[in-house]
Amino acid sequence: MLLKANTEERVKAVARGARVEVHQARHHAQSLDTGAPYPSGKEFRVEVGLKNGIEQDAAKKINKLIRDEAPKSVKSQIQGDELRVSSKSRDDLQATMALLKNADLDVAVQFVNFR
Repeated sequence: MLLKANTEERVKAVARGARVEVHQARHHAQSLDTGAPYPSGKEFRVEVGLKNGIEQDAAKKINKLIRDEAPKSVKSQIQGDELRVSSKSRDDLQATMALLKNADLDVAVQFVNFR
């Protein structure tokens, strides 16, 4: 998505507004990838992208956190741009989810297909 405005301050304000809209749509604000404003003729532009999946370095960091601090019955594995976490115990999975929510991670964490 390309945001345009006639001054740098205004384009930054529009980018902040986009973050608010994403947050109100029940997505995490960290899922937006906002670039730096750059001039283009008489206007300033900012490119904003939506992150999909998790990067390999962040997945390794989360995987190590799960191995070190989660209950021992919890297993995790990296599958492409996802991190799959499994356990026979629902309580252990919920404890792992709480651990990840409270951890200071650089990525937005989303839990899918919890059974």
